[in-house]
Amino acid sequence: MTSKLHLETGRVPGLPNLHSHAFQRAMAGLTERRGSQSDSFWTWREQMYRFVERLTPDDLEAIAACAYMEMLEAGFTWVAEFHYLHHQPDGRPYDNVAEMSERIVAAAADVGIGLTLLPVLYRQSGFGGQPPSLSQRRFLNDRDSYARIMETRVPGGCIGIAPHSLRAVTLDDLRWAATTWRGQPAHIHVSEQTREVDDCLAAHGRRPIDLLMDTVEIDEHWCLVHATHADAGERARIAKAKAVVGLCPITEANLGDGLFDVPDFLAQQGRFGVGSDSNVRVSAADELRTLEYGQRLIHRQRNVLGDASRSTGRRLFEAALAGGAQAVGSEATDDIVSLDAGNWRDDAVLDHWLFAADNAAIVSVERGGTRLVEQGRHRHRERLAARYKKTLSRLLA
Repeated sequence: MTSKLHLETGRVPGLPNLHSHAFQRAMAGLTERRGSQSDSFWTWREQMYRFVERLTPDDLEAIAACAYMEMLEAGFTWVAEFHYLHHQPDGRPYDNVAEMSERIVAAAADVGIGLTLLPVLYRQSGFGGQPPSLSQRRFLNDRDSYARIMETRVPGGCIGIAPHSLRAVTLDDLRWAATTWRGQPAHIHVSEQTREVDDCLAAHGRRPIDLLMDTVEIDEHWCLVHATHADAGERARIAKAKAVVGLCPITEANLGDGLFDVPDFLAQQGRFGVGSDSNVRVSAADELRTLEYGQRLIHRQRNVLGDASRSTGRRLFEAALAGGAQAVGSEATDDIVSLDAGNWRDDAVLDHWLFAADNAAIVSVERGGTRLVEQGRHRHRERLAARYKKTLSRLLA
């Protein structure tokens, strides 16, 4: 993913999507109704728990395939799947404990997208060893079952660990996973919500990112997803460790999470990438545009994340390309997205895509010399979309 830009012909490397929950694509548009009280991430999560109860392995594969198809059509050519839907609705493992992980692998292979599979380790419901709820029973693994899932083969891709969050694993489990799979991609949700920060302070007397970095060695293999409410000291520690912050601007806006202080982080040579997370909308351009526009709103300036040597769009793209490649653990240098350059020249080709044309600017997408997207449409769109529509009809009946 470090191949050069060829803006004169509109050819750019494919962008890594460093954080996805593919199954949530089928929830898009189902949670936009205000409850009797104020809505938040926590009320959204309850709706997600209810939705996930009905999903079968076939459902998951169909939804993931459609989401991955849309990612390719949107300029993402590699996805890190933060996969926590492991077991049957009653919490019992499938005969093959890795059944659902293998369905993710199958979906990615069918569509042709690169995959970093991140099986999630989920053990508890809150800081201090709070027991998991019934709604979380499909997510849970002990160390033995988790280790078996981590044996899942990902042809042409890779596998890494994903302790869900500091509220969902004990510090001992976190150390165990980080030590057992040292050197492989390691992703974790952290400091997404102010309540999480408050609860961590109450339980441990430290903020989440400080607690994480005091517990395990955080290095360039780690991706700290969201990190929205990191304070200045925590941001400095992340930058010094050369870890990647996984920003998901569309989802963070949809959930009302807040905004990460990107200018301060970049000033310290911090590294970031972007992810589609809940997949409420799938667009590499929109993720980067929303990232910049959020900073414009809080700083009341334009081109906040640009610099003097290149356009804002180019700086955003190059930063997300480098950070994303580091986070997913792969440099797919033969992934090519061809844009409709039209009359645009130089950096304006990227700026037009990111700030104006969005997905409509994408003409074709190639991986390994195979053209997967032509005139903005995946080569198997009709089949994949029909399967997804049939799945959605059953789930929403």
